[in-house]
Amino acid sequence: MSANTGSAGSSGSTEGTGGAVRYECRVDVEAVTAIDMHVHLEVDDCGHVSMPEDVMEASSKYFKAEERTPSIDRIGEIYREQKMAAVVFTVDASTQMNHAPNSIDDLVAGCARNNDVLIPFGSVDPRKGPAALIEARRQADVLGVRGFKFHPSVQGFDPSDEQFRPLWAELEQIGLPCIFHTGQNGMGAGLPGGRGIKLKYSNPLLLDEVAADHPNLPIIMAHPSVPWQDEANSIATHKANVYIDLSGWSPKYFPESLVRQSNNVLSRKVLFGTDFPLITAEKWMRAFADLPLKDEVRPLILKDNAVRLLGLGSTGRSTSGARDA
Repeated sequence: MSANTGSAGSSGSTEGTGGAVRYECRVDVEAVTAIDMHVHLEVDDCGHVSMPEDVMEASSKYFKAEERTPSIDRIGEIYREQKMAAVVFTVDASTQMNHAPNSIDDLVAGCARNNDVLIPFGSVDPRKGPAALIEARRQADVLGVRGFKFHPSVQGFDPSDEQFRPLWAELEQIGLPCIFHTGQNGMGAGLPGGRGIKLKYSNPLLLDEVAADHPNLPIIMAHPSVPWQDEANSIATHKANVYIDLSGWSPKYFPESLVRQSNNVLSRKVLFGTDFPLITAEKWMRAFADLPLKDEVRPLILKDNAVRLLGLGSTGRSTSGARDA
C-alpha cells in the first residue's frame, strides 16, 4: 500500500463545492487487512480539541490513553503502516457541551489527503433542529462524507424523541450509515455528576424505534452496550438495518453473549472497531486473537462486513446495492 503524499486539493475534488474539499474514496479493499469502523479525530487543523478540557482529561485517565490527540495525517500514517483502513469522525455536541465542534471540513480534507486508508463520517448536533438537516445534507452532498456519528449521551438527546424524526428521515433519504454510541460512557467518567452526561440516552432500546420507523437507515450501535448487551443483541438480530461495532472495550472484556452471537446469528452484523486513540488497533487485535471465534467469522468482523455496509468495491468506491440493510 503506497502512501498518499498529495495535498488535500490533489486527493479530493473542489469542483462545484465552493472551495470545500470533497472526499473521494481510494481505499483498495484487497490491500487492507481490516477496516476500523470507530476512530476519533480529537483535534482539528487549528489545534482546537473536540471536547472541553476537563472531559478530555477524564477520558484520558479512564482509558489510560497514551497519544490522546494525533493529527489526521498521523492517524493516516498509523493505519497505513498497519495495512488497515479506518472510519474517522468527530462529534458535534455544541449545544450540550457549550463547546464548538471540530471542523468537519478539515476532517474531510485530511481524509482526502489520506484517502487510501481514511474514510470520513460527518456529525451534526440534533438539537439544532432544521439547521441539523441542512448541515447533514451539506456534509453528504458537498463534502462527500460516507456516514454520520452521534453520541446521544454527550449530545444530550433521546434518539426516540419525536422532535428528531425529521433528521432521521433526512438521513434515511441520504442513505448513509449512522453510528450511535451505546452503553457505558468514558466521557465524563469520574467527574462530579459525570459532567451532566446521562447514560440513559445511550440505551440501545431507544434506537429500536428509530430502526423500525426508518428501515432504510443503516444504524451501527457502537461498543458492547453494557449494561444493555442483551437488548443490543436482540435489536441487531431482529432489524436487518442494525449492526454492532466492537469498539471501546478490549475484546477480553466482551460480554459472553456478544461473543457467542458473533459466532453465529450476528456473524454478518458485527464490525471491527477500536475507539482509537483511546484504544490502539495493536492492543485490540492481540486480545481479539484470543476470542473463541470460528475461523470463517474473523474476516467477516475485521473487514468483509464493513466493506458490504460501506458499499465499497474493489477500488473503495461505492457499489450500487452493496449494502444489505
